[in-house]
Amino acid sequence: MQIRLVQDPDADTLLSTEPFALLMGMMLDQQVLMEHAFAGPAKVKERFGSLDPAAIAAAEPEAFVALCAQPPAVHRFPKSMAARIQSLARHIEEEYGGDTARLWEEASSGKELLARLRALPGFGKAKSQIFLALLGKQAGVQPDGWREAAGDYGEEGAYRSVADIVDPDSLARVRAHKAEMKAKRRA
Repeated sequence: MQIRLVQDPDADTLLSTEPFALLMGMMLDQQVLMEHAFAGPAKVKERFGSLDPAAIAAAEPEAFVALCAQPPAVHRFPKSMAARIQSLARHIEEEYGGDTARLWEEASSGKELLARLRALPGFGKAKSQIFLALLGKQAGVQPDGWREAAGDYGEEGAYRSVADIVDPDSLARVRAHKAEMKAKRRA
């Protein structure tokens, strides 16, 4: 699997090879550009030295906030997102023994995987469906019923979310779709 969400080879390789990086990037994907959200895990790894969920969960909270706030910040809301990253790491440590991939590898169906994702801190229905679609479309994680569980985000050939970004052209198409949806909501 080669994820290309940041359009930066090092950050994208991290997303492709470290499951917690991909999960953290998805959690950070709110109120910032997608590329900035998914670049966050690379910043954390560079500054913290690890993306091990146990180590992140055990980090002293104020020091972790400072690490996330250091320019360029991991997110535009570094304090709240640092706490969410640590909460997500604790959940992975407690529920999956620190092995992020177990979250999806042990799910027997798309419905079960969606429920597991929805149980994560910072993951609502849409974010969970988008991440499920990302796993299915780009990581080959396709338990029975994954497209149905992902809803519209699972549709083949769509350009709705990060699940559909594989290069600069698809990024532009997703951005155009989001702008169109935003305009429709305003109308």
